[in-house]
Amino acid sequence: MSKTFYIETFGCQMNAHDSEKVVGTLEQQGYAQVQDEADAGLILYNTCSIRDKAEQKVFHRLNEYKKLQGEGKKFAVIGCVAQQEGEKIFDKAPYVSIVAGSASYRNLPGMLDRLERGDSRITGLDDKKTTETFETPFVARTNPHRGYITIIEGCDKFCAYCVVPYTRGNERSRTAASVMEEATRMADAGFTEIQLLGQNVNSYRDPSGKMTFAELLQAVGTIPGIRRVRFTTSHPRDFTKDIVDVIDATPTLCDHIHLPVQSGSSRILKAMAREYTREWYLERIAWMKAAKRDLSLTSDIIVGFPGETDADLEDTATLLDVVGYDAIFAFKFSPRPNTPAEHLADSLSDEVKSARLQILLDRQREIQRINYDRHLGQVMEVMVEGYNKARNQIIGRSSQNKTVNFTTTQLIMPATGTYHQVRITQTFPNSLVGEALAAPGRVQ
Repeated sequence: MSKTFYIETFGCQMNAHDSEKVVGTLEQQGYAQVQDEADAGLILYNTCSIRDKAEQKVFHRLNEYKKLQGEGKKFAVIGCVAQQEGEKIFDKAPYVSIVAGSASYRNLPGMLDRLERGDSRITGLDDKKTTETFETPFVARTNPHRGYITIIEGCDKFCAYCVVPYTRGNERSRTAASVMEEATRMADAGFTEIQLLGQNVNSYRDPSGKMTFAELLQAVGTIPGIRRVRFTTSHPRDFTKDIVDVIDATPTLCDHIHLPVQSGSSRILKAMAREYTREWYLERIAWMKAAKRDLSLTSDIIVGFPGETDADLEDTATLLDVVGYDAIFAFKFSPRPNTPAEHLADSLSDEVKSARLQILLDRQREIQRINYDRHLGQVMEVMVEGYNKARNQIIGRSSQNKTVNFTTTQLIMPATGTYHQVRITQTFPNSLVGEALAAPGRVQ
């Protein structure tokens, strides 16, 4: 087997960061990353099981490339589908050699040694309680300016529809000291933006008892060289007012909070086992709207949960109006393996779910059009992410996590990772357009 590898990542930021750990470990073991499956000796799929038919998509992808097995290539399925399906993957796809869950990546060197010796059924499973997953020593970060730090793994909430507790295990937090050490190393290496990650990031509990989540946010935000701190994803049950207070008090904490609601109906929230009501959720929204800073609010919504009526859908639609989200990520309900909702009677057709989803998306688009209009004429600090040659625009992102495309009168295009003051001259429902006010300069 050639010591080259190709990795494809599905899913959330945590999966993306997990892939950075896997890539770093593989490179430390002497493997070289390639950009095409045909050039790789080892092909890895880092999988996500949140959405409908995730495992079928993985097997379909594997089936597309099983012909490459005859060329001596090896396959690995890692991540949530690997943890969910386990050794059944070997039965369904005998050409797969490694099946490993996210808590086992620190053991990859040993798995690779076995692979090179000719072993063909190598597993890294049933390790969902370890805290050692945080200390993966090798990380190949894909962005030299913005980086992820996982501060909590797993979930104890057991929402009726969610597979995460079964694939990622129980909640385990790393010590605040180790988070600060990693964040400081990143700042010293030139990173200016850090995003703290967790399935329920604000459920963080410092094992040493020294910091609350809000205090950790503030501490990371005061590290010299750090310009922005983000966090995702929060759970309403553990969202406390001190989080809003510390954002108000710490300029480096970004003006954006993602707080998934899933439904605007208290009846459906109870069926989902979310353990809060519409009113309880709106109290947290009121804290954010009372903040001194203009906070951008985003959320996740599930449409068509078993038992959802037209009245429940209207409750969700009116919640959009009340909150005025800057963006939502809305999905049709699909039963996931091992979850309580898998066994609920799902009486809604896919056509009805699709129609209900479109109702929400249409209403949200109008809300976003109005929301984005409020930025017209404002000056925003924008971090450069790239360049759109076709439009001759620089692509950036604001503290509110909004895309800002802008132009500059400077002859030299600003470098990726630099920050610029941009006046907003045009608005769209999903992006802003502006003009840079000052000459570009590298962040020191």
